[in-house]
Amino acid sequence: MNKLVRMEARLFLRDPAAVIFGILLTPLILVILGSIPGFRQADPALGGNRVIDLYVPILIAMALGMIALNMLPAQLVTYRERGVLRRLSVTPARPRDLLAAQLLVHLVLMALGTVVLLALGRLAFGVALPADLVAFTVALVLSAAALFGIGLLVAAAVPGVKTAQGIGSVLFFPILFFGGLWVPREVMPSGLRHVSDATPLGAGVQAMSDAAAGHWPQPLHLAVLAAYVLLTWVLAVRLFRW
Repeated sequence: MNKLVRMEARLFLRDPAAVIFGILLTPLILVILGSIPGFRQADPALGGNRVIDLYVPILIAMALGMIALNMLPAQLVTYRERGVLRRLSVTPARPRDLLAAQLLVHLVLMALGTVVLLALGRLAFGVALPADLVAFTVALVLSAAALFGIGLLVAAAVPGVKTAQGIGSVLFFPILFFGGLWVPREVMPSGLRHVSDATPLGAGVQAMSDAAAGHWPQPLHLAVLAAYVLLTWVLAVRLFRW
C-alpha cells in the first residue's frame, strides 16, 4: 500500500496539468473574481454576504471536481490501456488498495490547494477563515470522497480514455452548475436548490458554507454525500478491471 501511494504521488507531481488544474487554477480564479469591485461589497440579496465570500467553497469544490471527474478517470483508464494495471494484477496489490492510494494522494494535494485558497482569500480579500474547522474538514473530506467515488466508478466502467474524458466532462459541468459556480445557491429558485441539494457538489458546497459560517452542516447534506461515497465506491470496487 505504501509503495502504491508513493508511486501515485510521483506520477501526479510529474503531470503539470494536474498541478495547475488541481492546485493553481482556483486561486487564480479567486484573484480574478476578487478584482471585481462589486464582488467585494456586501449584498443584501445574499444575506449580507459578499460574492467573494460565497465563492471560496465553490472554488474548492470546483478544484475537486476537475481532478475527480476530468483527470482521475482518464489516468486510471490510461493505466489499463498501457498494461500498468495488468502488471499490478500479478502482485499482492488489490483493486481497493489502488483506489485507496489514488484517494489518499489526491486528498493530500487537495488539502494543500484548499489551504492556499483559504489563505489567499483571507490575506488578499478579507474572506473569513472557516469558523468551525472540524465541521469544514468533515464536509471537505466527504465532498472529495463523493466526487472521487464518481470518478473511480467512471474509470472502472468505461473501456477507453476518450470515453472516460467524455463522460467526465458531461458529468462535470451540470454538477458544477448545481454547486453554484454560475448561479450561487443563495439566489437559486427553491425548486432548483432542492435539486442542488441532491447533487454531490450542491450538498458539498452548502456543507462547507455552513461550516465556514460556524454551523454544523445540515444532516441532509451529510447524508447525501455519505450516500454517494458508499454507492460509488462499492460499485467502483466491484466493477474494477485490471
